[in-house]
Amino acid sequence: MDSCDASSARPGAGSRALLRDDDAMRTRVPAAIAAGLLAFTGALTGCGSGSAPSPPTGVDGLVVPTPDPDPGDFVATVDNPWLPLTPGSRWEYADEGTGQPALALTVESGPDIDGIATTTLVRTPPDGPVVRDHYAQDRAGNVWWLGREGEWQAGASGAEAGLAMPARPRFGDGFRTAVATGVEEVATVAGRDEEVSVPLATYARTVTLEVETPVGARTEVYARGVGLVRTDEAGLVAYDPGR
Repeated sequence: MDSCDASSARPGAGSRALLRDDDAMRTRVPAAIAAGLLAFTGALTGCGSGSAPSPPTGVDGLVVPTPDPDPGDFVATVDNPWLPLTPGSRWEYADEGTGQPALALTVESGPDIDGIATTTLVRTPPDGPVVRDHYAQDRAGNVWWLGREGEWQAGASGAEAGLAMPARPRFGDGFRTAVATGVEEVATVAGRDEEVSVPLATYARTVTLEVETPVGARTEVYARGVGLVRTDEAGLVAYDPGR
C-alpha cells in the first residue's frame, strides 16, 4: 500500500467532524450531502493514482453528541443489523473463563423522550441493580442512546444523546455515546469482520468497539443480525431474537 492508499484507509479518514464539542461545529449536515461532498473531494484530491476515499458511513454528517434530536428524524423501531432491538429479545452471557452467568439483556418498549419513541434495553447482572437504557433509531439507521432510567435523559440538565451504533460502522470511526453527569464515553470502531468465537457460536461478520469511560475501558463485539456477542470476558451463551 502506498502512502496515498494508507491515508485513505486510516481510521476516520474522510469522515466529517465526529467528536464536535465546539458550538460553531454543531451544524447538522444531511448524510446524503455529506456523502456527495466526500466523493467530490476525493475526485479532486485523489493523489493522482485514482485512490478512492473512504466510503461514507453512518456518522458522516451527524452532530455527535446532539443536544436537541428532532423527533422527525426518528423511526419507531430499532432494526440496525449490528444492534437489533426487537421487544421480547433476550441475550444471556457467561464468563468465558469460569462459565458463571455474567449478564442478561432483554428488550421492551420504552418511554417517549422529547417526542421520540424509544426502545429500552434492560441489563440484569447476576448480583447487581437492573439498568434500563433507552435507544432510538434515526431514518438513516443510526442508533442513538437517549437516556438511562433514573440517571439521565437527553435534553435534561445538559445531557446530550450520543451514538450507540452507526448504520454502517467503519474501521477507525470514533464517536461519543452520550454526554451526561458521570457519562463521558467515547467509542472507536476497533475491528471489522474479525472471526469471533463465543460459547454459543462463531461469528465472522462482526464489529468491535473499544469504549473509553471515566472509570476505564471495555471491549464490545457485535455480530450482524444478533447484536452484542461479547463484552470484555463475558460471551454469549443463549439468544432469543423475539418476534
